[in-house]
Amino acid sequence: MMNIVERELELKLVLSPERSIPVPARLTYRTEDPYAVHIAFHIGSESPVHWTFARELLVEGVFRPCGHGDVRIWPTKIDNRSVICVALTSPDGNALLEVPSAAVAAWVERTLRVVPPGTESDRLGIDEALADLLAPLPADDLWLSDPWSADESPSQDGEA
Repeated sequence: MMNIVERELELKLVLSPERSIPVPARLTYRTEDPYAVHIAFHIGSESPVHWTFARELLVEGVFRPCGHGDVRIWPTKIDNRSVICVALTSPDGNALLEVPSAAVAAWVERTLRVVPPGTESDRLGIDEALADLLAPLPADDLWLSDPWSADESPSQDGEA
């Protein structure tokens, strides 16, 4: 059974140290994709901008700086508010977002209750998929039997 943990919230897109704009977003976690978190940013275009990255990165980023490359996350205080900064890099550009710490921490905690750390692979169904893949099919009986045993005939020099 698939479970989904979602949270609507308002982020701040940092344009400069003095200026930011609000951006509505949706955090989504799906048990069918247990290693990933998804964020959809509603920026006023026809369709939202989607980002997907490791749940572990967000879990760690609630407590300490982490990540490198396309996604970097760190906790900080701005104007006496606890926020989590998320820096995103893509070929289209860079974005720095401020996310309310309490909202993200509560949402992350919900995902950890649904799928505790270390149990993600249990949700993937790899063992069942391998069993199905390796299970013999009715036609496999032809390959499992020895087709040459019925054709054996005594050798030509009279030996059996």
